Amino acid sequence: MRLLVNIDVPDLEKGIAFYEAALPLKFSRRLFDGTVAELLGASSGLYLLAEADGTLAVPGASVQRNYLRHWTPVHLDFEVDDIDAATARAIAAGAIQEKPVEDFAWGQVVTLSDPFGNGFCLLRFNGDVYEGTE
Repeated sequence: MRLLVNIDVPDLEKGIAFYEAALPLKFSRRLFDGTVAELLGASSGLYLLAEADGTLAVPGASVQRNYLRHWTPVHLDFEVDDIDAATARAIAAGAIQEKPVEDFAWGQVVTLSDPFGNGFCLLRFNGDVYEGTE
């Protein structure tokens, strides 16, 4: 099974620019008449979907897209080797740091959001994924 990650953005060009600058991702191609951008460089393909602010998030629902900071039960974690350098890179690209870097037995985490209100974390593991949490 392959995992594909889709992120709604109101401006595809700004989305491509942010994710290429914030993370080691590279634009690969446009799909679906240019409304989707594929970015590669992570363990899963990341797809930015051009979706206008105020459009319905789900057909028949009353929930509209907005690009203010929002909460969702699903978010992305990106594993990095150097959390301080990766945090600085993301902030320079336009990310907002929401919490300071936190230390745990398994490693470090920092919480950020992209310019479109989507939250994400950067993680640095000391060993294997979440090793030492048993």
